Amino acid sequence: MVQINLESVRGFSQQDLQAFGVDDLAYVKPAITSEGQIVFVVHAANGQVMGSLPSRDSAFAALLQQGLTPLSVH
Repeated sequence: MVQINLESVRGFSQQDLQAFGVDDLAYVKPAITSEGQIVFVVHAANGQVMGSLPSRDSAFAALLQQGLTPLSVH
């Protein structure tokens, strides 16, 4: 596991930050649809929406199955 600290990140360019974790991480964020339903939207590390699932657990399970590390966004 790579350890990252604040000092090592200070020198990152915007492109470095956008690429950070792009092949390994995905973010899960709750959202409300126009019909008022809660869904969990999955975003790639670069911010691109990958899809949505009906529960946080199903979103995490799908990402783990694809070899990605899921992270929650509040």
